[in-house]
Amino acid sequence: MRPHRVIPVLLLACVAVSAFAQPPASLPNILLIVADDLGYADLGCYGGDIRTPTLDKLASEGLLLTNFHTAPSCAPTRAMLLSGNNNHAAGMGRQGGARNDWEASQPGYEGYLSDRVIPFPQLLSDAGYHTYTAGKWHLGKKPENSPKAKGFERSFSLLQGASNHYNNTGLISADSVSLYSADGKLVDYPTGRYSTEFYTERLMEFIREGKRDGKPFFAFAAYTSPHWPLQAPAANDRYRGRYEMGYDSLRVLRFESLKKAGIIPKDSKLPPQLESIKPWSSLTAEERKTESRKMELYAAMVDHLDEQLKKLVDFLKKERLYDNTIIVFMSDNGAGAEDFFVQRPYADFIAPRHDNRYENMGKPNSFVSYGPPWAKAGAAPFSHHKGYATEGGTRAPLIIAGEKWVNRRGIRHEFLTVMDLAPTFLELAGVVYPGNRGTATTRPMLGSSLRSYLDGSSTAVHDSTYVFGLWSGGYAGFWRGRWKLANKSIPYREDRMQLFDLVSDPGETTDLSAKRPATYQAMVEAWRQYLQAHDIRLPAAKD
Repeated sequence: MRPHRVIPVLLLACVAVSAFAQPPASLPNILLIVADDLGYADLGCYGGDIRTPTLDKLASEGLLLTNFHTAPSCAPTRAMLLSGNNNHAAGMGRQGGARNDWEASQPGYEGYLSDRVIPFPQLLSDAGYHTYTAGKWHLGKKPENSPKAKGFERSFSLLQGASNHYNNTGLISADSVSLYSADGKLVDYPTGRYSTEFYTERLMEFIREGKRDGKPFFAFAAYTSPHWPLQAPAANDRYRGRYEMGYDSLRVLRFESLKKAGIIPKDSKLPPQLESIKPWSSLTAEERKTESRKMELYAAMVDHLDEQLKKLVDFLKKERLYDNTIIVFMSDNGAGAEDFFVQRPYADFIAPRHDNRYENMGKPNSFVSYGPPWAKAGAAPFSHHKGYATEGGTRAPLIIAGEKWVNRRGIRHEFLTVMDLAPTFLELAGVVYPGNRGTATTRPMLGSSLRSYLDGSSTAVHDSTYVFGLWSGGYAGFWRGRWKLANKSIPYREDRMQLFDLVSDPGETTDLSAKRPATYQAMVEAWRQYLQAHDIRLPAAKD
């Protein structure tokens, strides 16, 4: 009888091990793709005119979300994305960190991921996931703030917010070289390699190497495209002549196409053009030629990004990883309107080192941006663009696909925020966030998991009482149900906050604070409570 007793013990041991280390098929691979400064109205599936068949197909097979909100600029969004918390709790109250002694003395302006949050890649890594990233980091340049220190097993990252797409040329004399880190150590960028292609190859290399042990992966494709400088591979020039109609006409065409595609309500009203933008009809022939070329280059970059995403998707299919992968695609904010070639102090360093003559535009030694005129076309249905807490600065495209993990399909209009992604990934991986158990130093996540929404068991992620607030770079936004407070001018002051009804006026064209004083006062009081509850400390306004 004694030999027979060994068998059950061994079986029990096997069951115990199996319960502890779940088979890979029971946990999803997660691919998070972030495009840099991509406009809301650019993609084909959103009614845009740029060729994006890969993203269009993902959207048709999964969810296309129209009411997804980020911070108004790169680094605050990335801090919120990786933490599931507001940008102040995550240490990025202002992009680039503190700008004065007061901010330097306050929590929330560290300029890197703070110790008040735990980045979800770190928790996934602790739970047995492979964690990889390639592309833009923008959350601190010191080793203790690097991707490796925040939970990424393998990484190749641009540590600053922008760089030449072919080399390591920086933006200002004090930061003249863009810094790159590989697995926590500073490395050189391979001069001559185009960023989008190189990041795609690195990420595929990481995934292929890690596949051998069968563990699930989280891969963060943090592309720097289509962020300026607008540099596109020479072979991708299919947009020549496409934008000779001008930015005013493109904005109207995109607005109408978004309505036709069901992205925005059919009764939406086109927001007024910014007064600072010169009408297309007032430009000289030479100015129109140059302006059209800017948009051609931008479109080529988006097109090329989509081609690289096809390589990534095809790679996952070839490696038999695709069927068990959930794919999330987003932009990090609204369309980018900066033009550092003419904006000081950046222009003092950039302009003498680059050649922006028409025939050289888009090449490695040019530094082209498309500026506010084309950015407004990228944010066609909304007010303003990147940098503002308006919908034009904070509403971004979001696509979620993965047949095994996404049962809901089609275009959906529920309110979501970038903070919702971290808790979603953790729940899919079966990981509990320590801060939600009330630790002394870690803030609870403010986002909500999308898992039940994705599998179809719930119809919404947030109810009408949910509030979302942010302050970044002097601009503030506060959302509750259909109502929103936002300031369109700086410096921020509470009395500059305007009231908008996003259901009837998503373009934020009409301030209702005087017509609905009770609603306005209730929203202002809720905003004050939000700031206090989350220890968000704002600098005093100075006119």
